[in-house]
Amino acid sequence: MIVESAPLGPIGQISRQVRDIGAAVTWYRDVLGLPHLFTFGTLAFFDCGGVRLYLQEGQKEVGEPGDSTLYFRVDDIQGVHRRLSERGVTFLGAPHLIHRHASGVEEWMAFFEDLDGKVLALMSQVKPGL
Repeated sequence: MIVESAPLGPIGQISRQVRDIGAAVTWYRDVLGLPHLFTFGTLAFFDCGGVRLYLQEGQKEVGEPGDSTLYFRVDDIQGVHRRLSERGVTFLGAPHLIHRHASGVEEWMAFFEDLDGKVLALMSQVKPGL
């Protein structure tokens, strides 16, 4: 018997737990600059380039299973790092080279913390000669 699998579409939403939904809405909207879609009670939703970020207030401790690192694609990692640093974002280090592909394209990342100390990251592909 052949079972046909249903193809999965793109990711539509990612969830993340926060300690204080009001503070998180302010930080994700005003500091990171994500478009705020709506808030309903202790739930808030943001647009991340077509993928919805769903924040829910809760009591999970940092490091407990279940949270993922969010990686935000940016064109100018140095510029975004500088602007977010000026807004008070705590980076765990400067943007740094992760990998150089055979084509010469470089993968760069910079990791930072949200209000609850959970890790997020900037990621950028830099083409040779730029």
